[in-house]
Amino acid sequence: MSGPAAGALAPPGRGGEGGVEVRLTGVVHLYRQSGTDVVALRGVDLDVDAGEMVALLGPSGMGKTTVLRLMAGILTPSAGLVQVGRHDLGRLGPSERRALRAGEVGYIVQGTSPNFLPFATVLENLWFAQHGARAQGHVPPWEPVELLELLGLAELAGARPATLPRGRQQQVAVAAGLAAGPQLVLADEPTSQLPPDDGRAVIELFRRVNAERATTVVIVTHDQSVAASFQRTVTIRDGRVGAEAHHGEEFAVVDGTGSVQLPPDVLAVLAPNTRVRVVRRPDGVELRRPEEP
Repeated sequence: MSGPAAGALAPPGRGGEGGVEVRLTGVVHLYRQSGTDVVALRGVDLDVDAGEMVALLGPSGMGKTTVLRLMAGILTPSAGLVQVGRHDLGRLGPSERRALRAGEVGYIVQGTSPNFLPFATVLENLWFAQHGARAQGHVPPWEPVELLELLGLAELAGARPATLPRGRQQQVAVAAGLAAGPQLVLADEPTSQLPPDDGRAVIELFRRVNAERATTVVIVTHDQSVAASFQRTVTIRDGRVGAEAHHGEEFAVVDGTGSVQLPPDVLAVLAPNTRVRVVRRPDGVELRRPEEP
């Protein structure tokens, strides 16, 4: 598998560079299932700075993809605030949110086939992605053939994505998500079901666009090795932010209600519904069982 080409990702004088910040404040999201409201998110507070690379971790069904879809404007929160750059997504209409995804936000859904037109060539897929951006007044920073060259994928230009190996298909999906030169790239399980080498090649595309254009990147992944290559990880558990890790060091997170989800190894000592004393110290707090002095 060929690696990325040596050229710069942002041709001089064309297109804007830099990512956008993302803010989720007190976000609650409900959905209907069998006539009942189900709580997917329970007051999520999450800030992603412009130019950050963040991986969302956690078991299936805990709200990771819901967070990503809210950031993309595909869903609107039941309560709370979702901001992408200058946009309050809850105040945008459907056409405004589609325009956002056409230009400023690149969204790569889970799996390969939903991300491209199977009967068009790779080059045509990138052209279609850029056509939608141009229709919304967004000028991509490169031509499709240039982007393929810059990503080391020029040899695939005339191929139809469905005929390619799965790893190559996922690279094409990433290229299509980058085609408009978005300031925020969102990807749901972009390396799932890929061999390790193919997965690393996909992540390298994200790392490169982040390093060279300061694009904000947020992905959902179950793969700890993939998450470890990101600057920051955020674990979503039970519809809340449970923990964060920065450069490999993990922290519990106090949410907007003052609640803290304890790490699994701590829960082995302090099981749910255990009474604890909260002891304030000069450098923080301690949790103690009542019988402890």
